[in-house]
Amino acid sequence: MSMQQSYHALSRLLEYPQEREELEISYDALAAYLRRSDIASSVHLFGEMLSGSTLSELQEDYVARFDFNPAAAPYLGHHLYGDNQKKGGYMIQVKQEYGRHDFEAPAEELPDHLGVVLAFLAHLASRGEDATRREFIEKLVLPGINKLLGSSVERDASPWLTLIEAAELLCSADCREEATC
Repeated sequence: MSMQQSYHALSRLLEYPQEREELEISYDALAAYLRRSDIASSVHLFGEMLSGSTLSELQEDYVARFDFNPAAAPYLGHHLYGDNQKKGGYMIQVKQEYGRHDFEAPAEELPDHLGVVLAFLAHLASRGEDATRREFIEKLVLPGINKLLGSSVERDASPWLTLIEAAELLCSADCREEATC
């Protein structure tokens, strides 16, 4: 598995759960990449929840975790700027980067959703745009993930949080390859 595939797998895991088999495939791919890359993670807690839950339980837990808990919402702009004009500028900057690199964000999700951002990182990796990807991570991704983790860690022991932590670990490891972040 490659960095691109791991970003893609993590992106899929952070979407609203639709198919159990797809979740299992994505989780297995991500966990294998993290192990192979010697990235210590607690993502196994998500795997345990996944194996012990029905699809409807996962969907219910996803909604409770992300939709009804603003401190855990997977929207990076929200964590960086709250609801002010700076958030709008952030959203525009993210969308412009998507456009510059021929990435089509899903219409049903905001561009700063962590799952969409990770899909963009996978897109950049597939095109070999490593410098661009790392700069995007440094400027627009890691600051938001770190704020999200900071607002969630002390209050939340949800296995979903391990996916956010995995995103931080993956992005940080990606940047260490070039020492840019």
